[in-house]
Amino acid sequence: MRVFRWSAIFACAWLSLAAPASAQSVKAGIDAWGRGDYVSAVAIWRPLADAGDADAAFNLGQAYRLGRGVLVDLATAQVWLERAAQKDHPDAQTTLGLLLFQNGNQAEGLRWLKLSAERGEARAMLVYGTALFNGDSVAQDPVLGYAYVSRAAAQGLEPAKTTVAQMDEIMPLAQRKKGVALAMQKAKTPPSAKPKQPAGTVTSKPKPKPAQPVPVATASGAWRIQLGAFSQRSSAEALYRKLNGNPAVAGRRQFLVPAGSVTRLQIGPYASKAAAAAACNTLTARGQACFPVAAR
Repeated sequence: MRVFRWSAIFACAWLSLAAPASAQSVKAGIDAWGRGDYVSAVAIWRPLADAGDADAAFNLGQAYRLGRGVLVDLATAQVWLERAAQKDHPDAQTTLGLLLFQNGNQAEGLRWLKLSAERGEARAMLVYGTALFNGDSVAQDPVLGYAYVSRAAAQGLEPAKTTVAQMDEIMPLAQRKKGVALAMQKAKTPPSAKPKQPAGTVTSKPKPKPAQPVPVATASGAWRIQLGAFSQRSSAEALYRKLNGNPAVAGRRQFLVPAGSVTRLQIGPYASKAAAAAACNTLTARGQACFPVAAR
């Protein structure tokens, strides 16, 4: 049995690679990046990365991966991402794993993705779980693979939902039940090591907006949009304040959903999945990662 989902998986996997800043000096680079001044951002991060700052190294790796402020250089991107990953930086471990996996070094990529998957990072769980299910560069373990992918699907990751549906058609019911039980067990078990402070926003260019008062929630419905997971609750709140003047989220409120060591920012409600998806389309056009989730 095999699930062929790599193209759809990687279409989504590069999203949501941003997280809040941990130091004012790193944040200065993030602010420059947000203004579209990528050269200045790289200049700010480079000496910090040279000095061993994991956040700066992660962001510098992203700059080389995306070709912003510097020429695209995946080899150099890998060097900086690996420096951050070796310092137990969760976003760097996920991004490095995805980069290696997609560029043909599946075994090494899965080694890093496994670390992030064990922490409950949705994209890592999807890729690592699918590899386990298929037996791609790892010993085949469909039950454990199902557990990881179903956890990613429960977090609202759309390709994970599609992959679980494929697995449901292939796996015997008894194996699926074992996978669900294992997923529940893993979700209750805290990771062996807490992630260090993640790095700054390295996404496509956003349009800075002044903070505005939170509008009164007037909308209704059973859907929300999810905008990321943050190691600091205050960073999730700051992103909501930044976006609440956008028409896509007007009249809706924030939901801060705890998930292990991170806080997920969700905004809603929306009347339907289509309405939530339309709001996400507006935000992603401005460089903000976003996907619809069902309210629980």
